[in-house]
Amino acid sequence: MFHGELLGIYIADEKCADARCVDSIEAVPGRGLTGDRYFFARGTFSDKNGPDREVTLIEIEALEAMRAECEVGLEPSQARRNLVTRGVPLNHLVGQEFAVGSVRLRGLRLCEPCNHLEKLTLPGVNKGLCHRGGLRAQVIVGGVLHTGDAIQPATNSVAER
Repeated sequence: MFHGELLGIYIADEKCADARCVDSIEAVPGRGLTGDRYFFARGTFSDKNGPDREVTLIEIEALEAMRAECEVGLEPSQARRNLVTRGVPLNHLVGQEFAVGSVRLRGLRLCEPCNHLEKLTLPGVNKGLCHRGGLRAQVIVGGVLHTGDAIQPATNSVAER
């Protein structure tokens, strides 16, 4: 059991554009986060759009560990993930539903770093985020996400409601 927090929300309007921080955003099932590049199928990997392009998450602890262990400092906005969390074991949420405030997400697969991320940021990012690059998730129940929202395991499945 965990009880984490949503520290930051980041979206980029176009592929390769800098991500900007927002205080709140609407999560839409089948689309993702309103205003993000993948919401409009304008991301770098939009030809592979699907549920695992809706929302990406990363732990602030992973960024802190990378800085300490690899001396590679990446700001949360540079990680190119939509949601930055604290106190959430993202790797353990593959195949699991969880709540971020009133929004329900399902973890689909790990979001390993790629050459594109390193190209847009700093050398060493791929190595530093290997196996801790975050999680790709699908929006199951939409709503508005807010910085500071609690993140916790889902209490029941959608089918049970």
